[in-house]
Amino acid sequence: MSFRIPVTTMFSELIPSRETLQAAFPGFAVSLLAAITAQFLSEHYGAPAMLLALLLGLALNFLADEGTRTAPGIGFTARTVLRLGVALLGVRISVEMLAALGGTAIALIVAGVVLTILFALLATRFVGRSWRFALLTGGSVAICGASAAMAIAAVLPRHEKSERDLVFTVLSVTVLSTVAMVVYPMLSQLFGFGARDAGVFLGGTIHDVAQVVGAGFSIGPEAGETATLVKLIRVSMLAPVVLCISLAMRSRGLADTGGGKAPPLLPGFVIGFLVLAALNSFGLIPAVVGEIAAQLSRWALLTAIAAVGIKTSLRKMFEVGGGAIALIVAETVFLGAFITGGLKLIG
Repeated sequence: MSFRIPVTTMFSELIPSRETLQAAFPGFAVSLLAAITAQFLSEHYGAPAMLLALLLGLALNFLADEGTRTAPGIGFTARTVLRLGVALLGVRISVEMLAALGGTAIALIVAGVVLTILFALLATRFVGRSWRFALLTGGSVAICGASAAMAIAAVLPRHEKSERDLVFTVLSVTVLSTVAMVVYPMLSQLFGFGARDAGVFLGGTIHDVAQVVGAGFSIGPEAGETATLVKLIRVSMLAPVVLCISLAMRSRGLADTGGGKAPPLLPGFVIGFLVLAALNSFGLIPAVVGEIAAQLSRWALLTAIAAVGIKTSLRKMFEVGGGAIALIVAETVFLGAFITGGLKLIG
């Protein structure tokens, strides 16, 4: 198997043609408006912006009906814009950041990510869900919540319930993250963790970055900074996990082939993530540029999840079943128990 891939092939998913952009503009504009509204409501009422964008999107499902002017752009936003947002997450990762925490803690975090995904694949057999659903939920719980769910969904084989499963996963991890932001700081005190260990616990177990920051700094500056650092280490696992899933799908002949074309060996957004992380590690990305890219990433993901919500029928959401809820809760409990046990073990 050849590993030589044309650059244009790798990044074509991130660089659409002019005609595509023109056709996509109405649907993109609707999705962006939903994202802006969600951010406004989040700032004024304190609810997670991702959750609000998703709910607003679900209420606008009629705009994704076949034949509407907005349908092509909504599909474009849910696919290409979310991949751009994931790629831009790379500006937050650096080798120096990883080294600052120490080898033992990094090993614990990496093991938590890997074992949670493996646990999901094992547990899914008992709740009647597919391995696709296990990878989607397990990866989102293990890595970085909604962002990971969208990245993993982009490389999993498509099926008639893909959007429904993605919306359910994003909704679930966002709700669980919000609950954890309130409950986990109290648990860290109950477990007798100091500021640093509390930060490792919070950063290693809460799904979404915003809730990690909120929970960590509710304890104190040291816990908040450590929690944020640990969370970014989990985010850095996004690229290798998505890459492994992509390679596994390709090797088994399960990867989607649009128009009969073989999919790229390495998804363009994964390459973009790794390139930006490498540039940041060498100090080649100025701080102001990195901050702008981080904000663009956040807005791209917020807009994309609004589009995913628009594409999804709320009626179909209720078909997911109690087994799916039990699975994602079990994954969350497993990750929390593993990180807690690891902290106790390493002292």
